[in-house]
Amino acid sequence: MNLTTIRPADGSTQSNNFRRGRGHGSGNGKTAGYGHKGQKARSGRPRLGFEGGQNPLYRRLPKRGFNCRNTKEIVTINLNVLEQFENGTEVTVETLVNAGVIKNPRDGVKLLGNGEITKKLDVKLNAFSASAVEKIQAAGGKAEVI
Repeated sequence: MNLTTIRPADGSTQSNNFRRGRGHGSGNGKTAGYGHKGQKARSGRPRLGFEGGQNPLYRRLPKRGFNCRNTKEIVTINLNVLEQFENGTEVTVETLVNAGVIKNPRDGVKLLGNGEITKKLDVKLNAFSASAVEKIQAAGGKAEVI
């Protein structure tokens, strides 16, 4: 490694604040990218979304619905995807991610009862449907909420 070859990682530096208004030779002199005159060329330009006194778009559109900030995004999987595991395996969120069944567990994983299971598995997930618990126990396995 040489001091002359050191450079930042790709994508780590991105700057749009190069030196403006430093003469014609810089390629961004004189008006410094603001064009000639007008409200947007002056200091104290209007805030984002300002439409010159006209009622702005974000106030004209109707406000509908409600977004609860306490909601959880639960990933659901069906019982038949557990057939790929071997008999007696302990199935957790980590084993599902490693097996490629789910990519991102988000706030939790819920097992639904669609499909059949023939293997005895020890399943430890965030939530289960009632039918999934019945089918797991009927196959001789255990369903445990973590």
